[in-house]
Amino acid sequence: MAKKIFEGKKVLVTGGTGSMGKTLVKRLLAGEDGVPEKITVLSRDEAKQHDMRLDFMHLQGSTDEAIYDNFKRTLEFRIGDVRSYEDVLSAMRGCDTVINAAAMKQVPTCEYFPHQAVLTNCIGAEHVVRAAAEPNMNVETVIGVSTDKAVQPVNVMGMSKSIQERIFIAGNLTAPNTRFVCVRYGNVLASRGSVIPLFHKQIKSGKAVTLTDPNMTRFFISLQEGVDTVFNAFEHAKAGEIFVLNAPSTTVNTLAKALIGDRGNPIEVVGIRPGEKMHEIMISTEESARTRKVGNFYGVQAMLPELYETPSDNENRPLQSEFSSENNVMGLEDTITLLQRHKLMIEDDVDFNQASELLR
Repeated sequence: MAKKIFEGKKVLVTGGTGSMGKTLVKRLLAGEDGVPEKITVLSRDEAKQHDMRLDFMHLQGSTDEAIYDNFKRTLEFRIGDVRSYEDVLSAMRGCDTVINAAAMKQVPTCEYFPHQAVLTNCIGAEHVVRAAAEPNMNVETVIGVSTDKAVQPVNVMGMSKSIQERIFIAGNLTAPNTRFVCVRYGNVLASRGSVIPLFHKQIKSGKAVTLTDPNMTRFFISLQEGVDTVFNAFEHAKAGEIFVLNAPSTTVNTLAKALIGDRGNPIEVVGIRPGEKMHEIMISTEESARTRKVGNFYGVQAMLPELYETPSDNENRPLQSEFSSENNVMGLEDTITLLQRHKLMIEDDVDFNQASELLR
């Protein structure tokens, strides 16, 4: 990107100590698209904040000295929770950009504790919109981080994220001086809760690799590609749009075989967990009619008539039907290539506690 889109910005990242949040903050500090004047991380886990602070402190004197310098000058940690309106309002004051990465995202956990998922994923989003609409807040852009599970949801996590998307989209009408957009991800390679760390552990210990269903398919993106999606949405998304990476997909069986290689670990099918789908959908058939192509991304326009822009006659519809993980599934060789590109093979000996540091 030629433009320094974050230069001089004051950025709030909720849930900034998660896998995606840490990667996002590091890249903001690296200044690849401009160095923000201030970055505020809001999260409720003091241990993760402490660990994240130490990670940046250890960059002093390294090849990432510039990141360390920007960390010392611009980064502020705040203990708080998106469930608390007062916490959100206090952290947002003085910021012009908000990236809402706070979430309850584990599918089984949300199934067993649906009210907790609603409090974080829905009420938390409403707190962000409400705070941005307060007088004299001057928030220019809010980006909500969503998931493919929000499309035609069958589980609590997906349902709560689908409502979160609608809350942010409607925020464009509640707070018309602020641009609210969302991004959707598939499974993030090597993030906490991803199947890849589990497979690594099982393979290294010589145990069976456990699959829910061998024919289950999932989209896979790297942490860096997730941040790319946020950056592109910040630069190119229209108010109310949802940005989606044109991501690859594979079956969990192919993924397991790619990692096992010739090691001989058996594969054990254990059945689908509560709330899981066989295939994920990133863009529904209904949404495909409102979708435009932006480089390697899709922009799904809002269904609200106040925000929808009718495509011009010379704009071709990039999707004729849903964008599903069941379509264009990678084979074994392509899956191996993807894992090798992101240094996630068993022989790479990945430290998944530092997975957010992985580069392309």
